[in-house]
Parts: sequence; C-alpha cells; structure tokens
Amino acid sequence: MERFNLEKEFIKLKKTNSADMVMSSVVRSRLDETYASLPERPTQRISRPTRSRFRRTTTATAAAVILGAAFFASGLVSPVMADSIKSIPLIGSIFSSIQGDIGLRNAGDLGLAATVNRNVSYEDVKLEVSETVFDGSRAAFLVHVTAPNLKNGKYDNGKKLVKLSSAIQNVFFTVNGKRQGDPGSILKGGGYMGAGEAHPDMLIFEEVLDTSGGGSVPDSFNAEVTIILEGIDHEFKLDVPFRKTTDNIINVHPNAVVTKNEFTFSVTDLQVTPLTTRVNYSIALNNVQSLEQGDENKLRRVGIAAFDDQGRQLPALHGDGKYEGNRLNYDRRYASTSGTTKYLILKPFVIKDDFTENVKEDQYIQGLETKIELPASK
Repeated sequence: MERFNLEKEFIKLKKTNSADMVMSSVVRSRLDETYASLPERPTQRISRPTRSRFRRTTTATAAAVILGAAFFASGLVSPVMADSIKSIPLIGSIFSSIQGDIGLRNAGDLGLAATVNRNVSYEDVKLEVSETVFDGSRAAFLVHVTAPNLKNGKYDNGKKLVKLSSAIQNVFFTVNGKRQGDPGSILKGGGYMGAGEAHPDMLIFEEVLDTSGGGSVPDSFNAEVTIILEGIDHEFKLDVPFRKTTDNIINVHPNAVVTKNEFTFSVTDLQVTPLTTRVNYSIALNNVQSLEQGDENKLRRVGIAAFDDQGRQLPALHGDGKYEGNRLNYDRRYASTSGTTKYLILKPFVIKDDFTENVKEDQYIQGLETKIELPASK
C-alpha cells in the first residue's frame, strides 16, 4: 500500500487557498489549530478532517491511523448568550448543549448520557468525569478541570495563557491493556475539544471503536485514560466506565454499486444510531488495476455528502481509509440527525476545500448518487 504525507498536502492546500479565500477569525483560528496538531510522521492510512476545533489524540501508533477532526460549532455562541447560559442551573445532560455535533446533542436530549463520578487529583489540580455516552460505535465523555492556573477556560502553562483544549500535552486510551494499533485492540483513534462557551473549564473526549471485527466491541467496558497537561510533570489516570445506552441501532449491508464514467462508488455497510451514522464505502477508478500517485490524489479528493429523508445533511465527523488495488476504502462517520429516517442519500462530490462541508451543486459527481433504504429500528 502506497503512503503519502498528509501534513504536506494540508500545507500545500493552505498555500493554494490562502490568496483567494476569505474567512472569519473563528474559522482561521480553527484551521491554525488543526495545522499545529498535525504529526511529523508519514501515515499509512488517510483521513479527511473537517472544519473543527477537535484535536486528535496522539498515541505511539498514531502513524497507523489518523482520525479527522469532529465538526464543532460552539464558537457560534455569542459571549452574551454564553454568560446567560452559565447562570442557569444544570438540568439534564451537558451533552444537550453541544451546538455542533448533533449526534452528541441527541444523546443528551434522549437521555442516553450516563452519569458517572470518577476523578483524579494531583496537588491542587483535579480532573472529574461527569458524563459518558457510548452507542457501540463511538464513546465520548466530559471532563471538568479544576486548577489554580485555570480561569474561564484560560490555562497558564508557565509560559503563556492558552485555551484549555490547547493545554493537553497528550492523551492515551487503553482498553483491556491495549492501545490503538495493538493487536486485538478495539480502539481506532479519537480526539478532544472544548465543551463550548457555556462550559469553559470542561473538555469533551471521544474515542472511535473498531467495529470491523464483527461483534468484537462489547456492550460495556472500562477505559484507562491517561491525560498529560502542559507544565505539570504528572500523568492523570482516569478509569472511565462505558455502557451502551441504546439498542436503537440499524445495520444494513446494501452492497450497492454504481458506475459512471471513470468512477465506481460502492457502499458495503451502513450503521445508524441516535448518535452516529457510519458508512463503509469505496471509490474506485475504472480501467486501472493499481493506483499511481495522480490516481491516489484524485480519489482522496472525493468526499461523500449524506442526507436523510428530509433533505437534512448529516454533519461529517471523521474517518479513515486505505488504498487497495484500484480503489480507496473508507470508514466515514457522521453525526446522526434527530428523529427517524426511512433512507439516506449518499452523494459523492469533488472536494475543493478539505475544511468545509458546504458542498455546492457543481461539486457533485453526476450519476453516482446512491439511495440506501433503512429498515425500521428496534
């Protein structure tokens, strides 16, 4: 399998687009954070990040799988509104206040978040886990940080003030003694981000589970999460319990194949939960047996937009893929829209900007649109 250097592609993209792109300071800051978090090693798999403040967790095997950033729009909350929200006593789940990831917000609204009480302290710094969400595909949890050098989301690392999400030096997930990339590990990678303006001293951590093993992911498990903060010579180890809180899961194996001109688009598996919609697909170049560098470039510039039966586009979260023969196989995750849907429409498109999901009509690849019927959930 041929490898390519993902960070070089981003740098090239940044140089190409910087001259003619106009963007807000919020978007620019998110792009800068994404560039800063890129690893220095080449990747074996590819990923397509979306516009976000979600930071990827780093592991010893991060070169094997790189996850994209999760779409998160908490920056759209005004300071006045945020101050008002802070003054309201918490009722229900904090996940209900997430503005960007509608999947996590659904979990909070539907009562799928589990309340936990796990904490760890070192000197006068305390990390507390208050809620978890697990749908069998991805696991997320909330961590509240208390420290004398942290105030309103600003953390003093001894050199300068940074956002709390920028003060995380490293995060490691371990389940059953195995980390991401270890043989038999169920971990596929994850990330973290701030919980939004209303909760400045809180972080959301997420881990994606490898469901390709066919029933290898248990309904409940405990994860040892090691968090290292900048300026503190200590590893905070949290024992975080996860329990699947929904049986409302739809699995279909459509094996849908559509060919048009130079492309063949295939959908092999699709899973829908109230939190996550997961699509396993491939995009292949016809009339070639193996991919040259130019072919790989073309395939990784193809994205998939997903829509429900009401025409609502599902926000793209993250994904990873690999080249095989004449195709690119991809495991793509989206935030599920609220309510139920009878079908999904998957529309391949040509990516013009890796950091946007606002696809224009002229970007769609004609003739490859695919409709996947969904059975009634349990």
